[in-house]
Amino acid sequence: MKQYVFPGILVCLCLSVMSLSAETVVEIKTSAGTIKIRLYDDTPNHRRAFIQRAGQGLFNGTLFTRVIPGFMIQGGAPDSKNAMSGARTGFGDPTAEIMPEFNSKFFHKKGVLAAPRQDVSVNPKKKSDMSQFFIVQGKVYTSGQLDTLELAANRNIRKKAMEEFYYPVKAEMDSLINVDKQSYNRHVVAINAKIDSVIRATPGHLIFTPEQRAAYTAAGGSPHLDGEYTIYGEMTEGFDVLDAIASQPRDAYDRPKKDIRILSVQIISNE
Repeated sequence: MKQYVFPGILVCLCLSVMSLSAETVVEIKTSAGTIKIRLYDDTPNHRRAFIQRAGQGLFNGTLFTRVIPGFMIQGGAPDSKNAMSGARTGFGDPTAEIMPEFNSKFFHKKGVLAAPRQDVSVNPKKKSDMSQFFIVQGKVYTSGQLDTLELAANRNIRKKAMEEFYYPVKAEMDSLINVDKQSYNRHVVAINAKIDSVIRATPGHLIFTPEQRAAYTAAGGSPHLDGEYTIYGEMTEGFDVLDAIASQPRDAYDRPKKDIRILSVQIISNE
């Protein structure tokens, strides 16, 4: 049997695959200015869902319903499109939920695009609500503040590790401290290495990478969100617009007192 090749179809298929794998730039026009965001191809389901909703115009005309300075701005919820002034809005759409795509190389630095979700008490799988989105503004941290966050997050893990590796030899080490400091220091280094190893191997631990530390101490962010929400893009332009929206006067529900509307969300290029 002869095999037939249809070059035109092959070309179309190749172009389709290329466009799906290329990173996408999105333009979000708001009543406060324009923001541009690059979507990650490492989170394909979130990328696809966002592009689909944008293509259908579902974000157009919606509001930023929750803005908190030093934290984030959230918008796009379908119930906000025709919300009355002062009404509580931004409840999202449970039918738009998808499974999370956590990626450890992404973290909540200033300008990242992420998916909100319901609390784990009703959403234990941490599914993302793709009917809306949030953009991190965050705040700038010092190195000491990041150290404190690590200590607090790892306190229970460290305590258990010390019970295993330090307290059983504490008396012996106390006897060495004024007699043989070299041996004492060797013990300290060995014990700390074991404790650090346990911390790194335990799920839920917190150790900031050099990249995270550089971002959080320079541009800022919201590190307490890391590992809890799916990040699927980051801003490339419009940081002044982000800051302007985040600083808006707001009501008791964190809704801006003056509506900040999303005029359009458009895919402007595939890079």
